[in-house]
Amino acid sequence: MLATIQEIVKNCEALLITAGAGMGVDSGLPDFRGNEGFWRAYPPLAKLGISFSQMANPKWFEKDPSLAWAFYGHRLKLYRNTTPHRGFHILLDLAKSKNDNYFIFTSNVDGQFQKAGFEEERIYEIHGSIHYLQCLHNCTDDIWPNTEDVKVDMERFRALRYPHCRHCGQVARPNILMFDDWGWNPKRAIQQERRYNKWLKANHNKNLAIIEIGAGTAIPTVRLEGESLAAKFPKATLIRINPREPQIDKNLGYALAMGGLKGIEAITKLSQ
Repeated sequence: MLATIQEIVKNCEALLITAGAGMGVDSGLPDFRGNEGFWRAYPPLAKLGISFSQMANPKWFEKDPSLAWAFYGHRLKLYRNTTPHRGFHILLDLAKSKNDNYFIFTSNVDGQFQKAGFEEERIYEIHGSIHYLQCLHNCTDDIWPNTEDVKVDMERFRALRYPHCRHCGQVARPNILMFDDWGWNPKRAIQQERRYNKWLKANHNKNLAIIEIGAGTAIPTVRLEGESLAAKFPKATLIRINPREPQIDKNLGYALAMGGLKGIEAITKLSQ
């Protein structure tokens, strides 16, 4: 099976890389899988009994912005200080070997694909990015780069200072789609989506390899995207890399029960 996957990757004309939280694990990033993993990363929230889905909610920016920005400020610093693992660069080399005929579809908000050298214009961040800000109250539809230095007291788990809207001066929030979020400004993501759909249309009849890395079933958006395209596109094959949830419909493609880096190394052996 692996040899078949390698041949598909080697011979494809277009490359779609879809990625969930598992893509960052080999870089040392937490995937927040279940409360146990989340609370290991954030002991102060374990003491409060606050889960990831409860914390990743815009209500905290209204209710307690210092707590909200402790969480997002810590994540911002973590992502800024993280070096993308070698798998990113293997995939980038693969993309370049396809005459840059690629796109990234990711639920990750960490900006690691841009950091690894992938083109901004070829990335669709379906949940937004922590590296951009918006007004909490949407006084404007402006979205601007997050260049703030958010200092966090990790003992008390409080942000000592946090971003404010550059238009009205009220609290700013990350341009990220959170849980129960009716205030997210999707303008930047909509622009990315338009470019993505244009690329898909141009590659509808080409040999398309969809390489999915670390996308789980808890929030299955990334998995469903690859499965949908593999079903609709006549020459598309889905290659799912997932150590814990590798199951796949055999009519759609192939699966490897591996971590991200190991899986990427395995499927690109013949194309390096």
